[in-house]
Amino acid sequence: MTLKKQIKQKGFTLVEMAIVLVIFGLVLSALLLPLRAQREQAAQTQTLNTLDNAKQALLGFAQANGRLPCPATAASQGIAAPNASGPCTVQQGFLPAATLGMQPVNSQGFAIDAWNNPIRYAVTQVDNPNGVVAGLPTGYGIRNIPDFTSTNELQDIGISRTNPAPPLNVPALNPDLRVSCGQITTPECVPANLLISNAVAVVYSTGANGALADAEVGADEVANKIATTIFYSRTQTASASVAGEFDDLVTWISPYVLYNAMIQAGQLH
Repeated sequence: MTLKKQIKQKGFTLVEMAIVLVIFGLVLSALLLPLRAQREQAAQTQTLNTLDNAKQALLGFAQANGRLPCPATAASQGIAAPNASGPCTVQQGFLPAATLGMQPVNSQGFAIDAWNNPIRYAVTQVDNPNGVVAGLPTGYGIRNIPDFTSTNELQDIGISRTNPAPPLNVPALNPDLRVSCGQITTPECVPANLLISNAVAVVYSTGANGALADAEVGADEVANKIATTIFYSRTQTASASVAGEFDDLVTWISPYVLYNAMIQAGQLH
């Protein structure tokens, strides 16, 4: 009688395969999360460098022209609107990269952040109330012409002059852009506490979610896009946060930085 050896074939059962796939998924997720975080950190670093370059370009423009440029509009192809001295078409718009000579830019002429969103820019349109009527002796600027975007206004007023009439004892050059921590009181933010109360310009990126509709982002981010004189800057938070989602990257130019740059260029006394 011949005994036949039965060969037992071994393999993975479905349960074992499922366990292997789960483990593989966990390992892959653990590897991808740091990579995603690294990419996000790189994007933020790139954008912060762009914002810093924008500030330097704005200061260089002021040194050469004695004033700050106006923002660009959606239709101006990255050119300040208007490109000449005087009141701006909008107080907040886009960084006028074409006017500043910044590169690279997108097809619309806008400098962009790492997420391909246009860099935004606001400039103070404050006018010294003690300015004189055009044609009269100078000394406090010309009435009804913005001080910081009009040629000769900054030089005429000077940084040490205060107002002789109401508002008394207020510097004649008195920029009015404000940056606050947030609209909602949190452990980090008390809305009444301003980060700066007299910025001459604000430059910011709308962050990774900048292309989303207003209904899909946080209240502080929406407020930044429609702001005229007050902006918000705080630690980034997710949509589940009490204060809502926030990933804008906001910077600004203080009057003292602007004045120092213009003094060095002989544009201000």
